Amino acid sequence: MFYIHNIPGRVRIKSDTLKRNSTAADEIRKALSLIGGIETVDINCTTGSIIHYQFAVTKCQDITNLLETRGFFDRCKAVTSNEYMRRKTAFLLESLFRFFAFALTLLVFVNYSAYADTDNEQQQGQQPRQLPLWFPQLLGAQFTGIYQRMPDFNSPYTGNNSLRFDQGKGEGFTHTYGIYLGSRISQSLQLYLDVEMFKGSGISDGLGLGGNMNGDVVRAGSANLGQDPYLSRFYARYLIPLSSQLTEPQERAIDQLPGPEPADRIEIKAGKLAPPDDFDLNRYANNARTQFLNCAFIVNTAWDYASDTRGYTIGVSIALVHPTWRLIFGTYQVPTTRNGNVLDSEIYRARGDNLELTVKPGTWGTVVRVLAYRNEGRMGDFQQAIDIGNRQGTVPDTMAIDGPGHVKYGFGLNLEQPIADEGETGLFARLGWADGSNSAWSYTEVDRIISAGMQISGGKWGRTRDRLSFALALQGLSRVHRDYLADGGMGMLLGDGKLNYGPENIFEVYYLIQLGRYVQLSPDFQYIENPGFNQDRGPVTVYSLRLRVSY
Repeated sequence: MFYIHNIPGRVRIKSDTLKRNSTAADEIRKALSLIGGIETVDINCTTGSIIHYQFAVTKCQDITNLLETRGFFDRCKAVTSNEYMRRKTAFLLESLFRFFAFALTLLVFVNYSAYADTDNEQQQGQQPRQLPLWFPQLLGAQFTGIYQRMPDFNSPYTGNNSLRFDQGKGEGFTHTYGIYLGSRISQSLQLYLDVEMFKGSGISDGLGLGGNMNGDVVRAGSANLGQDPYLSRFYARYLIPLSSQLTEPQERAIDQLPGPEPADRIEIKAGKLAPPDDFDLNRYANNARTQFLNCAFIVNTAWDYASDTRGYTIGVSIALVHPTWRLIFGTYQVPTTRNGNVLDSEIYRARGDNLELTVKPGTWGTVVRVLAYRNEGRMGDFQQAIDIGNRQGTVPDTMAIDGPGHVKYGFGLNLEQPIADEGETGLFARLGWADGSNSAWSYTEVDRIISAGMQISGGKWGRTRDRLSFALALQGLSRVHRDYLADGGMGMLLGDGKLNYGPENIFEVYYLIQLGRYVQLSPDFQYIENPGFNQDRGPVTVYSLRLRVSY
């Protein structure tokens, strides 16, 4: 690999031909002595070469030309120092991912061996051996592949953030991989660590819709992140019992250690995680890898929850949990830029605060959740951007006026109602509202939503682990948000250049086929009216097939 970093008076060049090659180092010194203006040449056969020169006399190009002529440099293969560091980081993360894969394989073997030994010892009447309480457990591993195809649709014009089907953007294939660990440090303290990797790309690069048709595409992050392994979650969970009553033992699951827990407790979580892990949960519509694909049915899309571009953040939550209700408050870091990957450290004026009450009234299994949130960060005010654009005769741009102290707030209502089949057949609904005066910042670009749907257990036709689900969502924007887009402004995810406003209406149906214990196959269909809230475009149809393999 070759990389070059140049500032006036100094150039640093790294060349693989220099590694452990003192002969080449001597030849380079002699060659560079032929160029006037070079003051010092410091060559390290381990790290590369640093050359100091007089900028007024010698140009960096003169140095690289000479090195290229002698075969010590190739400008076609050279990368900048930033790109070099990105590749090194990616290599490190990929190595870490492989290490975790190996370590988890070893863990599976150790756990299996321990359980096998325990069974043998029990059969022989011996006292079974046990692993230490803190020993890390493999809670899960998964692969999810999602193929989607969107046929051509009516599109009289496009903008920078339009939903597009040309240039191959009407097809998308995403695949995610994950390894999930947990450790019970004590009866009260648990640690969780998740490593994931995202590959592929979604339809239209994830742009042009309020309700993105592939909720897993958010894990792609921004275009400059690459598609290498990343640490998605690393957090601690601490439980303080408030009574001696215990819940029914929980099964092993992703981010869930097996065993009973205090039924009445204070629960504290802190670290790197995702706010939807604890807020706006819904039994029937909460996971793009096993349930609906469209974001409109995964969470309340009017809830612009604090997160980086992959959907994760750093924060803390505290919950008071009772068998029939739960009250939780969480505060999390927001990014420094919209849909950015760098979290803002100025939490005193840049954070997302969330409060949610969950109640389970009566004996019908009904669950009601009421959410309130307030985000503060470096957002841009829509009306201010419009006013500046009108005065200057330019297109409004909230990014040009982004600044600290702007606030976005909203509310949500979330319902789930089991009907039959031990709750596997049931109804769900969400209602969401946001003030919509400032630009979207972290998740989706939606200010209003109402959605409802139904899940039907396959037990009714002899396939007890299959599911048939369908849902409808109506999404909207605030008045000033519409005006901003109509004047040609670009949002975080939306921007057709102009706007003939209409609510974005989404219908989705999928059928989950359970194939054995570990494999699921789900054909999926979506129909979207007024994509990007624009009546001049669409309607859109999307055909999807999802394959999931999980342990």
